[in-house]
Amino acid sequence: MGTTDRITVFGRDIIDRAAIEQLERCVGDGDIGVLNADAHHGYRHPIGGAVAYRDKISLSGVGFDIACGNKAVRTNIRAADVDIARVMDEIVRRISFGVGRKSKEPVDHPVLERIAHAEFKPQRTLFTLAAEQLGTVGGGNHYVDLYRDDDGWLWVAVHFGSRGFGHRTTMGFIALSQGRSFDDHVPEGSMDAPPILFDARSELGQDYLAAIELAGAYAYAGRDIVVDKVLEILGARATYSVHNHHNFLWREEHFGHQWWVVRKGCTPAFPGQASFIGSTMGDIAVIVEGIDSELARRALYTTVHGAGRTMSRTQAAGKRRWRRGRWVQVSPGLVNFEQVKAQLRARGIELRGGGADEAPQCYKPLREVLARHEGTIRILWTLYPLGVAMAGEHDFDPYKD
Repeated sequence: MGTTDRITVFGRDIIDRAAIEQLERCVGDGDIGVLNADAHHGYRHPIGGAVAYRDKISLSGVGFDIACGNKAVRTNIRAADVDIARVMDEIVRRISFGVGRKSKEPVDHPVLERIAHAEFKPQRTLFTLAAEQLGTVGGGNHYVDLYRDDDGWLWVAVHFGSRGFGHRTTMGFIALSQGRSFDDHVPEGSMDAPPILFDARSELGQDYLAAIELAGAYAYAGRDIVVDKVLEILGARATYSVHNHHNFLWREEHFGHQWWVVRKGCTPAFPGQASFIGSTMGDIAVIVEGIDSELARRALYTTVHGAGRTMSRTQAAGKRRWRRGRWVQVSPGLVNFEQVKAQLRARGIELRGGGADEAPQCYKPLREVLARHEGTIRILWTLYPLGVAMAGEHDFDPYKD
């Protein structure tokens, strides 16, 4: 671990220098920064990085997928009693995966009424998009997984955020930050440009706070809907539940002052607060609880949200181009995905979808990452993967973070 007056870095030995330099650019005089052991380079703000600002709020720290997060539930049924292959088939039949996908089973939910009458009025124009995608999972590293714990109970866990509703909201505020209108298409800027910050007391800052609060409610609703659908497929009920954002902004007290704390790919871990941390299609996941310690306080009560990439998507899957309605491989990647699928089958893990860019070797081992945060969290449950559902390998992921 490395610490300065303003920045605390966990697992400096397993983090790329680019992520550390990116956090340093985000942390100004009087700000506080934290970089977790799963950190890697992101859009204007590293994934795995948290920053506390006194009077500023960071669009770049929330990111494109506002309120991306996890929900995990322990069920009342034993993993050994479940036909995992059948359940996974039913999950992908009934739940939509992939960027831009509409729900196969449209649902009504009170959050849609809130969007129809959104305080930040431009979000009202996104009602149809939000309604069509509510209860869908998206692409990239978003998933619906089944796990077994050490006592044999079956768990369900999901990972995704506010879908196109959140992405369009972010793009609108990038336009507003450039003096354009919410609906204008503008350049996003380079990955290493300074973070986009708003004065928290300004009209634009207040509009952004209202907009992400609504996107957060939408993300919570979507994860609730998907988990409930999986429980319905299983014929099970939840006996324990944990639900958290890890791309969001909170008003918090630290070191005797009020701060705007932005966590991008970071899980809140206040003393006694439980959260789910996933990893890869072949690695463990954990339920952790925050503890109180000097180190945890320096970490702004923040921990990892996953294992952290070690290989870019292009390195893993190779270069592809979209030609005549389909992806064409231009150059090979480093990952043999057929081999990955065979290895998962040999371990009894039922994979639906996925691609080379989400293979286990693209990420750090979760145990190695968690070890760097010793003294800030405790592990309550270790979960072992049984079934993984994701968007397919030909699905395009537009998010930079």
